[in-house]
Amino acid sequence: MRENERVVAFNEIMNRYSRKIYFHVRNMLPSHEDADDTAQNTFVKVWENLEKFKGKSKLYSWIYRIATNEALTILCKQKPNVSLEDVFPATIVTTHGDNSDTPESILHRLREAMSGLPLKQKMVFYLKYFEDLSYEQISQITETSEGALKASYHHAVKKLEKYLERTL
Repeated sequence: MRENERVVAFNEIMNRYSRKIYFHVRNMLPSHEDADDTAQNTFVKVWENLEKFKGKSKLYSWIYRIATNEALTILCKQKPNVSLEDVFPATIVTTHGDNSDTPESILHRLREAMSGLPLKQKMVFYLKYFEDLSYEQISQITETSEGALKASYHHAVKKLEKYLERTL
């Protein structure tokens, strides 16, 4: 690939994916600055390795994996004993009273329920439900079989349903 073609391809990648990647890593990292740095580092690695991308996975899955690894690297530097539990915490959402059924309160309860899931189920549910990724994409990102991912997602959904039935 000639240099000008590479620049055009990279600019297209940036235009298409920079916002998605920023919000993905922002969900993992505690600060805007860390997320911004991580997104930039992700695209530096994409630029450096663009010619190595062989198309065995979808481009977005490849970039997503780089971004996830970059975010985990930042977290490991900040907290040496970081786990996925720390990466996908239950977020606090403002609700309108304790027994409210507003979308915000339901989302809050869903995130609370997610905090009790085993790490793998939490990650699979997060990627499938919130990031709207296909099992094929999640498989490429996590290097786990689609069958195992479907089972993890199914178990996560059943546990979340039980939790939400008790709290709604």
